[in-house]
Amino acid sequence: MDFLNYRSGKLYALDYPVEALAEQYGTPLYIYNEDYIKNRWIKYDQALNNRKHLICYAIKANSNLAILHSLAKLGAGFDIVSQGELERVLHAGADPKKIVFSGVAKSVTEIERALNVGIKCFNVESEAELYRIQAIAKQLNKIAPISLRINPDVDAKTHPYISTGLRENKFGISYQLAYDVYRAAAELSHISIEGIDCHIGSQLTELSPFLDSADRIIALFEQLKLDGIHIKHIDFGGGLGVCYKNEQPLEIVDLVNAISEKLVNYPEVEILFEPGRSIVANAGLLVTKVEYTKHQDDNHFAIVDAGMNDLIRPALYNAWMNIIPVNKHESNETPYSYNIVGPICESSDVLGKNRQLAIKQDDLLAICGAGAYGFSMASNYNSHPRPAEVMINSLEHRLIRKRETFQSLWDGETI
Repeated sequence: MDFLNYRSGKLYALDYPVEALAEQYGTPLYIYNEDYIKNRWIKYDQALNNRKHLICYAIKANSNLAILHSLAKLGAGFDIVSQGELERVLHAGADPKKIVFSGVAKSVTEIERALNVGIKCFNVESEAELYRIQAIAKQLNKIAPISLRINPDVDAKTHPYISTGLRENKFGISYQLAYDVYRAAAELSHISIEGIDCHIGSQLTELSPFLDSADRIIALFEQLKLDGIHIKHIDFGGGLGVCYKNEQPLEIVDLVNAISEKLVNYPEVEILFEPGRSIVANAGLLVTKVEYTKHQDDNHFAIVDAGMNDLIRPALYNAWMNIIPVNKHESNETPYSYNIVGPICESSDVLGKNRQLAIKQDDLLAICGAGAYGFSMASNYNSHPRPAEVMINSLEHRLIRKRETFQSLWDGETI
């Protein structure tokens, strides 16, 4: 996160003191760097500027309207997994013809809505879904553009909760069955076969899983071509990892170039990517206040106002996220190996373990790399209002989501 730096012991995000932002907007507080987000998307786009392509931001990583609008203005496509996400990107100004719809459980209502707005493609994840789309398209007298999401049975070498390309995962259609399902789709009256889709997991830091899946997808492409089924695009999904601690992820251009090289003999085929984490993760931080410090025998706790309800990644995946002080103290402050814990009544509500820090009550901490799967997975557990979100760029900082009120916790409920 190279836009963070210390000046005279105080943490700055770009040219804004993080402490001042926390004072103005309160804590817990998400802060995102708009310039970083744009530049990451542009790196994908520019790496493919010599052929037809579409970079579809996976909005599950962070779905704030301001981020979606900023990317839509650049010409981004979007990868969605629900009607709620569809409505979000449309409200943010997305072009429906640049939207691909993934997800294993698309409802009748979701399919109808997507057909009526005219999305680019459904990424079909089961044979049953294919026939549902056919029936709805026929009823609406529309032709449904589809690709099959292929499960290539490739080990993504990542956390099992975010691995999606193995045979035992719920996602996609088995590689062994894919050819027959394509043959069946080709016979359907209201289906237009547009592409092949593949996504093998998230937080991938090695090239080999991407290349293994690409080889399998290209082999299927060739087989279909021989049978008269012509594929217009290949969607390689997302999953490119980022550095949270000491990971050494691939550069965007290296991944894109390696995949492009696989398709050098198919210049007519459009290439799609669906990056999420690699666009927004290191654009964001979560600022939290130390409510108490607690020292018991050899156990030292910094009890903060952000919890697993605000940032679930450490509890859900045992994810390591860098935690740094917003203000560095003078050397007279005693450092301890702290467990950073939140207010939630769960033993798993730990944001970081064994962090060497010199801190005291009311200090501020910044949790780095929190731009992806932070707010988008936040909840109101223990009836905590969700945090505010702020966008910064080289010109300004602005509120892009108000902090929830207590009233908002029970809006829609009745006694």
